[in-house]
Amino acid sequence: MSGYLKDEKATEEAFRGGWFRSGDLAVKHPDGYIEMKDRLKDIIISGGENISTVEVETVLYNHPAILEAAVVARPDNHWGQTPCAFVKLKEGFDVDAQEILKFCRDHLPHYMAPKTVIFEDLPRTSTGKIQKFILREKAKALGSLS
Repeated sequence: MSGYLKDEKATEEAFRGGWFRSGDLAVKHPDGYIEMKDRLKDIIISGGENISTVEVETVLYNHPAILEAAVVARPDNHWGQTPCAFVKLKEGFDVDAQEILKFCRDHLPHYMAPKTVIFEDLPRTSTGKIQKFILREKAKALGSLS
């Protein structure tokens, strides 16, 4: 890619220091392998710790009752932000938020585990992608947890 068509400013912002700044967070391993971690706008900063929503979602998807999951930041007056999980359960399962929270605490460092679980259908685009911007607004509207 040589740049954005007829948009020099966007090209200058995206191409700095020899790298294309896509808005993704990645780690380059010593062997040259580049591992994608998350979208920068989806990183949750809680008490100075960076939390990858992808890592938390991976744990949620391992719960036998969860069909769909998405994690976004919820404002928190003490921690700055805390993970807020939106989940849709598989048909025939009846679990509560406490069970989901315990499962996450058992499989993640405590600071990464969601503090809030909301059960609902996840909003999607016409192509099936989860619309996290809608979930971010819902989490923001909940206000601070503490």
